[in-house]
Amino acid sequence: MHARMIHGRRKNKENFEESQEYDAYGRHIQAVDRAGLNKNLLDALEKLPNVALHFNHKLTGADFNKRTAWFEHRKSNKKTDHAQHPTQDLAGNREDRPVEITVSFDLLIGADGAHSAVRYHMMKYARVTYQQEYIDTLWCEFQIKPKASDSAFAIDPNHLHIWPGGSFMFIAIPSLDKSFTCTLFAPSAHFASIFEDPKKNLRPFFDQNFPGVCPELISPLDLEEQFCQNPHLPLISIKCTPYHYQSSVVILGDAAHAMVPFYGQGMNAGLEDVRVLFQTLDKHGVYDSAVPYFSARDNTREVALDEYTAQRSPDAAAINDLALRNYEEMRSSVQSPLYKIRKWMEETVNVYLPSLGWRTQYTRVSFENQRYSEVEKAVQRQGRILMAVFGMGLLGLGGFGVLGLSRGEFPRHLGRWLTQVAN
Repeated sequence: MHARMIHGRRKNKENFEESQEYDAYGRHIQAVDRAGLNKNLLDALEKLPNVALHFNHKLTGADFNKRTAWFEHRKSNKKTDHAQHPTQDLAGNREDRPVEITVSFDLLIGADGAHSAVRYHMMKYARVTYQQEYIDTLWCEFQIKPKASDSAFAIDPNHLHIWPGGSFMFIAIPSLDKSFTCTLFAPSAHFASIFEDPKKNLRPFFDQNFPGVCPELISPLDLEEQFCQNPHLPLISIKCTPYHYQSSVVILGDAAHAMVPFYGQGMNAGLEDVRVLFQTLDKHGVYDSAVPYFSARDNTREVALDEYTAQRSPDAAAINDLALRNYEEMRSSVQSPLYKIRKWMEETVNVYLPSLGWRTQYTRVSFENQRYSEVEKAVQRQGRILMAVFGMGLLGLGGFGVLGLSRGEFPRHLGRWLTQVAN
């Protein structure tokens, strides 16, 4: 997807679409099927000779000083659809009593999601500062089917489609089967109001706020059926620190920093956790065969995990905050003239004066490996400078027309102003 497609309705009642590219150089983001990726990763793990996979094991306790963990093993199937879901027992077999298993370990890595059992038990040993927040927003999934006539995409598949509504929004993301996975994000009060009488309230809500969705893309029957049958789920944001206890346990991904989905960085941040963790372990030579004694490797690993927490904790806190702010951008700011002006100015400087190192926040987060905490600081600094330049232009220069600047001259003068303000 190369851009956002903003959908709305003008004052003259005409519907409009406005494309907003993600990046000044045309770079794109990928829409990836989460279940398919999980299956591919499991297939790759199964091929490794030093990996054994055990399903349907629930962590019930751990002693991180003695490095012992206890699991309950059930034969019934379990299903976890999403980081925000509780685990569901599909079999419902009460006669399937769990068998307790004791496991000794060297290092326990907890990558068990927002409702992490590893984190829960680790907090009995480490002095963990923990913050959990449910934002006042629920979400519900819908689907736009492929065109009945030729099974093609119903709308442009190279865009993330957004219908902003101020305090809520509707989005559509393309899938490989040429359907679109759609999500309604709205305050819980809106869901409650609609759910009182979906037949009466749902269609008018969509007609008023999301023009062109129903019946053009989703039939009224499908809209009501999906709203009533699909779950209305909360959004959780979790911050904690440290991410480890001594040298025996460390948590990664949503277990350490569950975030709202509005930057699409939850899985990326989790994968980056893995990269940073093992870079840090390698940096300290934790698995160096030249260190033969367990106690020496153990001490080295504790130093490495200390460093890992010190580096990743501020970065995870930053992307949690950026994701929350991006929700405001998607549901509201994308229509603001000030947002569009700032985006244009930052991209203009990026293209014509790349030596200044200016990029939009989205470019820094989505297309670069810059640390999230450094992104936040850089964007705040750019914002302060732009406000100063904008103020100079309005108060001291009387606008670009008074200067007589052509479109081609503007980037050069803007760069000079930015350099002056920055210095």
